[in-house]
Amino acid sequence: MFHKEGGKIILISTSLTVALLLLIDYFVTEGWFRTVLMLLVLSILVLVLQFFRNPKRYTEITDENVIAPVDGKVVVIEEVFEPEYFKDNRLQVSIFMSPINVHVTRYPVNGKVKYSKYHPGKYLVAWHPKASTENERTTVVVENRLFGEVLYRQIAGALAKRIVNYAKEGMQVVQGTDAGFIKFGSRVDLYFPIGTKVEVKLGQKAVGGKTIIAKL
Repeated sequence: MFHKEGGKIILISTSLTVALLLLIDYFVTEGWFRTVLMLLVLSILVLVLQFFRNPKRYTEITDENVIAPVDGKVVVIEEVFEPEYFKDNRLQVSIFMSPINVHVTRYPVNGKVKYSKYHPGKYLVAWHPKASTENERTTVVVENRLFGEVLYRQIAGALAKRIVNYAKEGMQVVQGTDAGFIKFGSRVDLYFPIGTKVEVKLGQKAVGGKTIIAKL
């Protein structure tokens, strides 16, 4: 199953792949070289297809947990100053996504979207310390009845050139459902009140819609 955001790219990539394979088959006569070229073209298509995959995930919906919004590796757990919305110190948990990860963004909690804003910006590598404030990004705050306001931020990386965000202010959202997509390499930051019990460790792999990031 593929994400709807990949529809156009998948169609173009498939069409180009078919055209290139026909051209290679027609013009390249050297057997081994033709095989290598065909495998290279097919490999690129496979990479595009796997990037836009959208596996079905069963989320155990509960207000007592904050779940991972994306697949990836936990690269930051630290107290920082959050300057955009809270304007105070928060506990930040960041998940880095490589190009081979699933790039669907899922709502980490149930609740009402209180804030949703897009920021144009740079394309520093996603793990750069300044990526949270200087890269292209979207900031979303969902108010949950138990956790209060939970902020997550989609951040574009060096390869990501488009962030898709479905959250609109006033929406009621359901934990684990589709919140958007980041195309080609990225990161997502989560911000919690100081003292929140974090359930993940640095270097741990997180699974979007499944891994518990924090709980009451």
